[in-house]
Formats: sequence, structure tokens, C-alpha cells
Amino acid sequence: MLRIAVPNKGALSEPAAALLSEAGYRRRGTAKELVLVDEPNNVELFFLRPRDIAVYVGSGTVDVGITGQDMLADSRTAAEVILPLGFAHSTFRFAAQAGEERDLGGLAGARIATSYENLVEDHLAQHGVEATVVHLDGAVESSIRLGVADVIADVVETGTTLRQAGLSVFGDPIMTSQAVLFSRPGLTLDDDAAHTLEVLVRRVRGVLVAREYVLIDYDIPTEKLEGAVAVTPGFEAPTVSELHRSGWSAVRSMVAVSETNQVMDALYEAGARAILVTAIQACRM
Repeated sequence: MLRIAVPNKGALSEPAAALLSEAGYRRRGTAKELVLVDEPNNVELFFLRPRDIAVYVGSGTVDVGITGQDMLADSRTAAEVILPLGFAHSTFRFAAQAGEERDLGGLAGARIATSYENLVEDHLAQHGVEATVVHLDGAVESSIRLGVADVIADVVETGTTLRQAGLSVFGDPIMTSQAVLFSRPGLTLDDDAAHTLEVLVRRVRGVLVAREYVLIDYDIPTEKLEGAVAVTPGFEAPTVSELHRSGWSAVRSMVAVSETNQVMDALYEAGARAILVTAIQACRM
């Protein structure tokens, strides 16, 4: 069986579980269920702390995992990212007391509090900056006020928590992050498990595409067909069928969810009518 590590809690847990469920894999019944065997799909799901997943994958204990890019980088585990998953977006940044003038070069000799010490140390080393990195397991925003650090480095989503603590970000982001599906490098599997991994990747890609696209159907006078098709070129090409009504064609195509209303407006102006939009439940591309 293919072994898959899934976040068991935190911001990554529910989106990862929903993604796998949409891809056709079993969902655990309770939060206390740590191992789930999905025999029909030939996988074992292990629900682990998001920070530990990279370690388990890197050691070869499990084959693939889902976690944040920031946690993966902080683990210093050699890994191969298979797919970005499009959720749990965040930015990792330095922050200091509001009003202080700071930049990366000025961090030499500073005390930097963070829960991601390896990530910060590697970033500082890449830029030739020597500083003291103070490891804290959480609530790093209080470390400056308590005199433990001069600067912090932490995940920033909206920045609200930092502002409430009287802090502001400075400099360029250390990294931007999102959830990823990844494997250990040089992963070798027997034929059955390798096929199961291919199916997993294909299914997850299908879910991601289904979330980003919709199907659009419309009728168009055949003489205006080329102009409408230019608006909805689709993935490969749109499906065009002749209507029973002479001189009219029916068209079906995929369009990005974010562009749906603009496309509908453009089609109407191009002469299309009976424009319908349908959500995609699943797909294989």
C-alpha cells in the first residue's frame, strides 16, 4: 500500500482532508483516528503533526505527504515537491517594533525569535548575515516586549496579530508558502504502489482543475461561431454541435471560475444566447 502522511490538526488539516475526500479517498471518522486503511484505493493514511510530516517522508517511513512549504523548508529534509495544492497560503517575514527602521543587513548581531529556526538560519546564511536565532515554540510576537529578542520571524497571513502586538513587517519576504504534495527524493516503489501514486497525483490534479474551472454551454449563430470560440478556447478545443435549429450551433467549453462573468458578458455581446454555467465535480486531464 502507498503510505500517505496527512496533517492531523491546524489550518492544513481540514483542507487536506477535503482534498483527499474529493479525490475519492476515505475520510476518518474522528479526530482521534491516527491511521486509516483505505483498501479499495490501496493506500494507508497516517494523520500526523504537520511539522513532523516532512521528517517521516524524508526518513522513508511514509511515501508521500502533505504539509506547508515553510515547514518542509524548515525541516531541511530533502524532498521532491510533486504538486502545489493551492491552499494554506502564507508569507514568512521579519517583523520589529512599529516605527523602527530595520532591513536585512541591519540584523547582524540581532536576536531573532522564531519557531522556524532552520529556515531563518538558512536565509540569513544565504545573505551573509550573522545573528542569534532564538527558538520558540509559539507566540513569538511577545518575545520582543519580554526582552527575549530584538526581531521576530514568523508566518504572516493578514498581519492582524502583529499589529495587535505593536509590530510591523520589514524587508522582503523570507518565503511565500502554500500546502504541497511531496515525496522523498529518489522514491522507488514496487509496481502496485507506483501505480497507486500515479493515480493519487492524477486524482489530486483533477480536483484542483475542477475547483478552478467550470463548464460553459451556449448557443450561437453559426456565422458568429469563430468569434465566440475565440472567447472560450477551452483546454484543447471547445465541443461544437449543430443545433436542430438551422444556422445555430451549441458550444461547450471549460473556462476559469475567476473569469466566468466576464466570459458570459463577452459571449452575449458576440451573439451567444442560452449561456449556462455548470460546476465541475471531478475531472481527469
